[in-house]
Amino acid sequence: MANVVLYVMAKQNVETSQSDVVLADVASIYCEDETARAKAAALKIHKFKRGGASRVVISIMWVIEELTKLNPGITVECIGATDIIIEKASFQKDTQNSKRSFGEWIKVILVALICFCGSGFTIMAYHNDIGISDVFARIYELVTGQTSDGCTALEVSYSIGLAAGIIAFYNHVGGKRMSADPTPLEVEMRNYERDVNQAIVEISDRNGKEKDIN
Repeated sequence: MANVVLYVMAKQNVETSQSDVVLADVASIYCEDETARAKAAALKIHKFKRGGASRVVISIMWVIEELTKLNPGITVECIGATDIIIEKASFQKDTQNSKRSFGEWIKVILVALICFCGSGFTIMAYHNDIGISDVFARIYELVTGQTSDGCTALEVSYSIGLAAGIIAFYNHVGGKRMSADPTPLEVEMRNYERDVNQAIVEISDRNGKEKDIN
């Protein structure tokens, strides 16, 4: 099969509910030869066994080797991830899913409370550390000539500005975005996911569990 180029753009991390995983489940495939593309898409790359490991790491080099065995003479161009992490997801019954959803809501509420209380304590500790109440009282007295009662235009405007700044920084008002840009938290989560995926690949390779060419 000369002069036929198969393009494979593999995903880095894929979750599947199927026991038999084919290449089309983990990658986008393009080839001008529709027969070659269909054969590549149907290539079985892994089978999850009952009671076995629920995660596997596959090197793109192994995929290339299998594709060239399937279509001798074909040229494979990989433009995606160099290692593919596949995880077997276990989907439970609807009743179990509803219980799981309730449990997840409890976790979300607990995390939200911890973040709220922790953030509030941090802000209060910072304000206490710099003595912001004394600063505001001094500024108010210098500007107006009157003694501050602790709740003046300075405190009110500062509180509103602090809340507005937090909303603008996190790019969210309730469940709505203020812009299409990702939030700082989303950026950090993507960085964290990338680091976790890299660690999974390296550990799998170090332990000799990655599916790779000999």
